[in-house]
Amino acid sequence: MEHSVTSTRNAPTSARRPHPRDVLELLKPITWFPPMWAFMCGAVSSGAGLDGRLWFVAGGVLLAGPLVCGTSQAVNDWFDRHVDAINEPDRPIPSGRIGGRWGLYIALIMTVISAAVGWLLGPLVFVAGLVGLALAWGYSAPPFRFKTSGWTGPAVVGFTYEGLSWFTGATVMLGALPAMEVLIVLALYSIGAHGIMTLNDFKAVEGDKATGLKSLPVTMGVSGAARFACATMAGAQVIVIALLAVWGFTLSAVIVGAVLAAQIGAMPKLLRDPKQYAPWYNGVGVTLYVLGMLAAALGLGGYI
Repeated sequence: MEHSVTSTRNAPTSARRPHPRDVLELLKPITWFPPMWAFMCGAVSSGAGLDGRLWFVAGGVLLAGPLVCGTSQAVNDWFDRHVDAINEPDRPIPSGRIGGRWGLYIALIMTVISAAVGWLLGPLVFVAGLVGLALAWGYSAPPFRFKTSGWTGPAVVGFTYEGLSWFTGATVMLGALPAMEVLIVLALYSIGAHGIMTLNDFKAVEGDKATGLKSLPVTMGVSGAARFACATMAGAQVIVIALLAVWGFTLSAVIVGAVLAAQIGAMPKLLRDPKQYAPWYNGVGVTLYVLGMLAAALGLGGYI
């Protein structure tokens, strides 16, 4: 899910059936990794073994990544097609490769498939999947369009990609609600992910300004938004480190502390020129962030 604004113009008129590779591009496979990784962290944090749960895990990975996340990308591209014509004119819908109302049809079909898979994985996963789908639509579609705010938009994405996927992974393994410690840690990493989503907005500043979207780089300025993103990511991890130490997961706390120190070491370069170095930091700092998630999950699951 990426930040843009809905337009009321008509969709491209071509109604030919889209090519499968264009559909795949619409679903943005590169965005599937964060929720799939968070799902894995959830499974690990549960402390449960794979015995008898392998197919549930496979189904959960499919649900978190290609299905729910893919659905969110299709919904986003449909309702943002005219802003993408400014920011990303080569995307399948604004370029005309997916014409007519096929973008909307694909989003609806993906929603139904996602709900069906969630149902097969059990009642708690089904509810979590429905919440994720509702947020995917509410993020981009009227009347909610959470994305129009630089505060609620990244919060919704962070909660869905990180927290809800982590919750789903733990629930799939346990068949029940995870421990309170797991819920607290996944909530903190979801809050920290607000900063990651804010960094993603730097690439669309011009289009956001032109269409009136109030992303944080627009409302706070690029430098202010970058400082806020860094503080949000670091602050959440500091609390995670403290809690892991209090709960007795000392090695996990040390590892998360080490990856946080490395992130802080990379932040000055980002802050020198946030717009130029945001993609670089997403490759370096965010990778360290998600490695810390795994370290925390391994501790909570009793593996280290």
